[in-house]
Amino acid sequence: MIGTLFLVATPIGNLSDISKRAIETLEKVDLVACEDTRRTGLLLQQLGLKKNLISYYEENELKQIPNIVNELKAGKNVALVTDSGTPSVSDPGFRLVRKAVANGINVDSIPGPSAVLTALTISSLPTNQFFFFGFPPPKEGKRKELFSKIKEMQKISKFTAIFFESPYKLITNLTNLQEIFGDIDIVICRELTKVYQEVRREKVSQSLEHFSKQKPKGEFTILFYN
Repeated sequence: MIGTLFLVATPIGNLSDISKRAIETLEKVDLVACEDTRRTGLLLQQLGLKKNLISYYEENELKQIPNIVNELKAGKNVALVTDSGTPSVSDPGFRLVRKAVANGINVDSIPGPSAVLTALTISSLPTNQFFFFGFPPPKEGKRKELFSKIKEMQKISKFTAIFFESPYKLITNLTNLQEIFGDIDIVICRELTKVYQEVRREKVSQSLEHFSKQKPKGEFTILFYN
């Protein structure tokens, strides 16, 4: 009998957000494929679970996919988790899912926390149409090109744009955003569901002023509706 690949959503900050079904799934699988074995190991320890872990991240993804598929073909159930949130959303995963499906392997999703939806629902921006762009391109030229395309897209159909960004590139990202869109209203969510969660609703210039004085720390989600 072929095993099942489970995509298990894990907390983006607050451990209490993990679902009962996610815990039950992690309990019953034979193997857990994860971005960071230390981080996932700590999560499992907090849940009172001990599992065999296999490292699965962007740099070794292509190498590990055949190994995981072979385990599934051998009848083992495998859980795929990321460092936080829902697997395959701006994280490795879709290639493994595609390969599993191509091999007739059942894939199931255990839904749960998502920084994208958490940020969207508390942003106060329209939720009927939104577009998630992941992390903006690292090169400034490509990033500004993307922002220009989004500006044109929003002229045709209004939607809330959502990005992830690291603290190291936040200032550059906001500067480029202001250059393309002007001093628009944005929402910045930081450290969602964690102790120091922060939601700022303000002009781009105000965000730039704030984070120029206070060094950006944590994980950021940026939203705007122009």
